Amino acid sequence: MSGGVSGYGAVSARVRVKYSNLLGEGELHTLGEAEDFAALVDALKRTHYGPEMEAHRERELSAAEVIRILRLRQASEARSIIQANPGTSRRVLIQLFRRHEVNNLKAVLRAIATGGGAKGDGAAWERVRALLFPLGTQTQIPAEAMLETGAIPAAVELLRGTPYYETLTFALKRYSAEQSLFPLEVALDLDHWRKLWAEAHKLAGQDQAQAVRVIGALVDASNLMWAIRYRVYKHLSEEEMINYTLPFGQRVHDEHIRAIAAGADLGSVVERLYPEVDEVGALLSEPRSGLPRLEIELKRVLARRCMAAFLGDPFHIGLPLAFIILHDLEIQDLIVLLEAKSTHVKAEEFRPYLLSAAAAPA
Repeated sequence: MSGGVSGYGAVSARVRVKYSNLLGEGELHTLGEAEDFAALVDALKRTHYGPEMEAHRERELSAAEVIRILRLRQASEARSIIQANPGTSRRVLIQLFRRHEVNNLKAVLRAIATGGGAKGDGAAWERVRALLFPLGTQTQIPAEAMLETGAIPAAVELLRGTPYYETLTFALKRYSAEQSLFPLEVALDLDHWRKLWAEAHKLAGQDQAQAVRVIGALVDASNLMWAIRYRVYKHLSEEEMINYTLPFGQRVHDEHIRAIAAGADLGSVVERLYPEVDEVGALLSEPRSGLPRLEIELKRVLARRCMAAFLGDPFHIGLPLAFIILHDLEIQDLIVLLEAKSTHVKAEEFRPYLLSAAAAPA
């Protein structure tokens, strides 16, 4: 089935209902003002997450357990939208959703590299499993079996037949030489975004334009943050920085990455790319402390781009893509609040890391 009114009519209606259920400013403000963790959990029961929270009302939940409940809802919402979409557009949504599998794979590789598992060590597996996004039986990663190998090359071999095997096998040479997971993780990230960008460009007409617009904002933020972090934290060479970033995007292009790699002033580059972000110079005057804040600002730009997809003609893939990303961002805010309230972090310390200003206490 192709896109257009016939293909997207039912999907658009479903996504708009889900979009309307995302937390509004009033709900986010109430959650942000919760006195403590227990009050936050109680407030969550009065949101659209209420049914999931009420299912566990008979026992006291930890922050990790609540996060797991939210993640299960996040996965369920994304799967329902993917299954409802028509034709080739579904492939774009599937590839977007695979970023969770990529992150799971990186988490398993890190656990192996730090000696986090051995055959028969059920406790080690449970610790790792708690960190993984809940993909259930839909995952292509034999995570527990990989952990039990206790060795990166053996774990990679278990991925034969998956989309990740060739990418990781090629990167193993660099891993063996450096004994660092960095080449493996970068290879996975770059492969994921290249495939997502390619799937978006396989679409036609408005579907392609809307997919590239939404995905482009996500690619831009990721690519720019990679380039800056490589320079600030990794001190990579100009050639390495170019090889470890993407040459495409909506705003961030190869010329901008090359400028950063060549030592251009970071503040000037980012201000030209994102004139709507305030105080870029101040954030990047001390990049080690300012980069997390800059990432939040770029995610806010992404959120506005996604919300704009709901304006105008609704019969295109932009709506489902935008909703999945907006729901992910909402979950990120809730995780910040849950972790902050459970560890008694002061509001002025966690407030800057909330994507929604409405969630921050006044």
